Amino acid sequence: MKRILFFFVLIFIVQVVFAQNDNEKNVSIIKSLRAASNEALAKHDLDGLSKYWLDDLVLVRGNSSHVSRKDSIVAAWRKLFKENPKVSYIRTPKEIIISSNDSLAWETGTWKAINSYSGGGKYSAMWKKSNTSWKIMAELFMSLFK
Repeated sequence: MKRILFFFVLIFIVQVVFAQNDNEKNVSIIKSLRAASNEALAKHDLDGLSKYWLDDLVLVRGNSSHVSRKDSIVAAWRKLFKENPKVSYIRTPKEIIISSNDSLAWETGTWKAINSYSGGGKYSAMWKKSNTSWKIMAELFMSLFK
């Protein structure tokens, strides 16, 4: 009986260790995707930026306006870049939480604006694992600084 109990405890410990490793791996992946997204944004590379979005992305901007769907959001960015070619934004994650079923993630952090109406603020993003890759499902930005 003790051997059986020991065996189940050992299996439980192994599962916890692997779950922690998967969690850390997913957090690391999302951080690297955010960094690549920031690079694309700095270059005004809309293809590079939008490849991290789901088609039904919902975006709430820092001024409280919102845009839905990838194609509409790309058009909004294109318009902004044309009207303000020096604008840029940097998003810095502070916390990323992976759901227990490994299919969703919640990212929160700060954003900084360069040559924009706002100096930056706080943001949150909801990521969804689509097949084997993470994509942004929703983003919410709040302007807090001039």
